[in-house]
Amino acid sequence: MHSEVVASRSTDSRTGTGSSPTIDAVSLAIIEQLQQDGRRPYASIGKAVGLSEAAVRQRVQKLLDQGVMQIVAVTDPLTVGFRRQAMVGINVEGDLDPVAEALTAMAECEYVVMTAGSFDLMVEIVCEDDDHLLDVINKRIRTLPGVRSTESFVYLKLKKQTYMWGTR
Repeated sequence: MHSEVVASRSTDSRTGTGSSPTIDAVSLAIIEQLQQDGRRPYASIGKAVGLSEAAVRQRVQKLLDQGVMQIVAVTDPLTVGFRRQAMVGINVEGDLDPVAEALTAMAECEYVVMTAGSFDLMVEIVCEDDDHLLDVINKRIRTLPGVRSTESFVYLKLKKQTYMWGTR
């Protein structure tokens, strides 16, 4: 398990609005420092970016409050008891929002995104085993009002999982 910072540049994930906070070069440098080590001391970050520890602390809190980034512990699901992961493509009749909201409320759904293409929604599911996965797909997702069809892509082996894309 390790800590990583997940940074977003587009929409506010909490509100879904297109109004993005303005992020200056110093804030981007702070994000990059935290992406290298989410536990890096603010004093160390301050030296690297030319700010005081207090100024870094304030900027980090503002970035967190604005939904620009999160500081989280990223785990390998297999090492913490989850033996089955899958990506599920979902086609929906009508409005996508109610289905997307219902999916985001499910603890097993780690990633929910509206897409263009073959599927209306893509959902990453992390489950304890195949029976758990079957239950989530068959009894909880397929029964949601508006869900027309699903297609599951079961993960056989996780080769890479990272959120270290930087602040390009």
